[in-house]
Amino acid sequence: MEFVSAEAKYVLQFINQTNRSVFLTGKAGTGKTTLLKEIIRTTHKNCVVVAPTGIAALNAGGVTIHSMFQLPFGGFIPDNSTPQFAENSKFESRSTLRRHFKMSGLKKSVIKNMELLIIDEVSMLRSDLLDAMDFMLQSVRKKTQPFGGVQVLFIGDLLQLPPVIRDDEWRTLKQYYRGKFFFHSHVIEQNPPLYIELSKIFRQTDDRFISVLNNLRNNRITQNDIQILNEFVKPDFDLKANKGYITLTTHNVKADTINSESLQDLEGRSKIYYAEITGDFPDKIYPIEEKLELKVGAQIMFIKNDLSFDKKFFNGKMGFVKSISEKEIMIHFPDENKTIEVEKYEWQNIRYSIDENTKEVQEEVLGTFVHYPIKLAWAITVHKSQGLTFDKAALDVSQVFLPGQAYVALSRLRSLNGLILLSQLRMNGISNDQDVMDYSLNKASEDHLENALQNETKSFIHNYLINSFNWTELAQEWRNHKFSYLDSDKSVKSKSANWSTQQLELCDSIIDPSRKFISQLNKLFSQENTDYQYINERIQAAYSYFFDKLDKLEYEILYKIEEIKRVKLVKQFYDELLDLEDLQTKAVLRLMKAKLLMETIMNRKTISKESLNSTEIKNYKLNKIERVVEDFKRNNLNLIEDKEGVSYYEPKKKKSEKTPKKPTSQITYELWVERNTIEEIANLRKLTVATILSHFTKLIQDKAVSINDIMPEDKIEILTKAFYGYKEESLTPMKEQLGDDFSWEELRMFKASLNV
Repeated sequence: MEFVSAEAKYVLQFINQTNRSVFLTGKAGTGKTTLLKEIIRTTHKNCVVVAPTGIAALNAGGVTIHSMFQLPFGGFIPDNSTPQFAENSKFESRSTLRRHFKMSGLKKSVIKNMELLIIDEVSMLRSDLLDAMDFMLQSVRKKTQPFGGVQVLFIGDLLQLPPVIRDDEWRTLKQYYRGKFFFHSHVIEQNPPLYIELSKIFRQTDDRFISVLNNLRNNRITQNDIQILNEFVKPDFDLKANKGYITLTTHNVKADTINSESLQDLEGRSKIYYAEITGDFPDKIYPIEEKLELKVGAQIMFIKNDLSFDKKFFNGKMGFVKSISEKEIMIHFPDENKTIEVEKYEWQNIRYSIDENTKEVQEEVLGTFVHYPIKLAWAITVHKSQGLTFDKAALDVSQVFLPGQAYVALSRLRSLNGLILLSQLRMNGISNDQDVMDYSLNKASEDHLENALQNETKSFIHNYLINSFNWTELAQEWRNHKFSYLDSDKSVKSKSANWSTQQLELCDSIIDPSRKFISQLNKLFSQENTDYQYINERIQAAYSYFFDKLDKLEYEILYKIEEIKRVKLVKQFYDELLDLEDLQTKAVLRLMKAKLLMETIMNRKTISKESLNSTEIKNYKLNKIERVVEDFKRNNLNLIEDKEGVSYYEPKKKKSEKTPKKPTSQITYELWVERNTIEEIANLRKLTVATILSHFTKLIQDKAVSINDIMPEDKIEILTKAFYGYKEESLTPMKEQLGDDFSWEELRMFKASLNV
């Protein structure tokens, strides 16, 4: 993907080739969400995405801050005191978090392996919550660097939704904090991130409108700006007569009332559609209402972008319901004289885990919420309009706006041509928070970005390489393991004492040479003109020397695990070996990536997920396990496995979760190629069979699958005759004609095959 903006390119470079934390901001419509998706797609780092609220986390494809870091709700006091609780307020401190809140092994593993933390919708992030996150990261990772050494990308527009702190909470917190925004946190005041602002606006192209929005954003609103906006005041504007306008108001009750009354005013019967919820998907994070009530003629808007190549709709696009039936909704766009069928959208509730073979952070789907991505759109609150784009909107500004609300409301529009103000915009109440305005002065210049990028890139490469050859922690773990054997012990474990001594000797044999090599690297990087050609030669030579020894240790620990897992009553010993294997595997994989990093630099390629990965790395542990199992069986020909299987403590192997970064139909296709049935795919993906069949409609359209692969010949024959000469946009008449002999999904798939 090619980004037009220089700032967007800088962000990608800082994320992938430095360890510098970044604050990414930008006006509404500058493409922050698009850039976020590109960062997640291309970064080579173990990445976790979080957000302050459930809905924000869902939209960003991540999890909430509180669930990721197992933080309680309430204020955080950044010291070791024991907080005094007020009647309506609850506070935690470092000492209470350390004492009371236990983190699961899974979350600890994710946090220890995390390299990049992305925090979306950072405008809502409280200063005390960020300090609590910093404390948890340092505690779990056992590193005193900011955020425990994790790079953090903060994303958001500080002139939109502010953090929420109740007055009674603030009375206590103001003793510790200068303000409520994330940049008021102690960790940010002491370690400010690089401030990068996206400036190119993709939503608006009207220069006069852009100028007004910029002035409103920067607290420089002039009388001339107000005069321009008041040209669009039409208090008697008839919204019923002028279809296609959405009313932006400040209160939920008002928006809900307008929508429900407008729906009731339409003639005809309404139809209700319910979400398909599978697995674990809590109601508090439902992206839209579970129940959708529609009538023909209802004004709706889409709340997601069309992910297909056709791009038939976008987040905020308005349309009208042309026809409805049990499983079909047709939407008409009058301005384009076009009608489309709405397809259901899948939201995923995920949790992060660690791939045992590659040690990479991966996403596990806990549950799905499948529904039509539309909602009634005669009215919406300013709060819920964030991220949407409207061609026509009527602003109800009878109440005084809070700071930032005027900007959020107006910036939803593409141009002034679609603006209606139902009352005059007053000067009072539309100024923005002064702390935010002051913080915006930290924006980095292009010269500063260029210089910082060069210095930080060199530092990143230097640190990446020396950390790849630093096995002090690994050696210490082998040492701890060796000394965990007791002389008087007669247990099964004691029989492996000599083995542990041999492995420690092998590990110790590389420590002194590795220290000398790290010292050599430090000297090479201290030179003003870094000779990457010579560094690459040294890395390749060092790799050849060290890899064989680390690889031997990997083989030995996996072989010992293979041996011990066949023995009963040794769970503690087995768990100790697994912990040791985790560190050993990471050391080998990191060394392999260090070699790839230098090859990437020498070939002048971009440092990315693609360039720092290989089939050899992905399959390293799996191949090693296969060899170990073969060798073990060959060495134990007389082994008789019991009827319950050989493993007593080994966790059950799950089918690997498919990454949700791919199109959902592509994931279904890959499972289909693996010869899973449609029912098995639905079960694996925590989706309904109907949803999986909708994926096959897309796959048939894309010529990836033939209708003959899915449907029996006799049904194809009947449908071929039935569809002969059929010209209707809607499938409802065809469904009525064929009745229950064919499902909606079968009709859609067959219709798709006719256009191939």
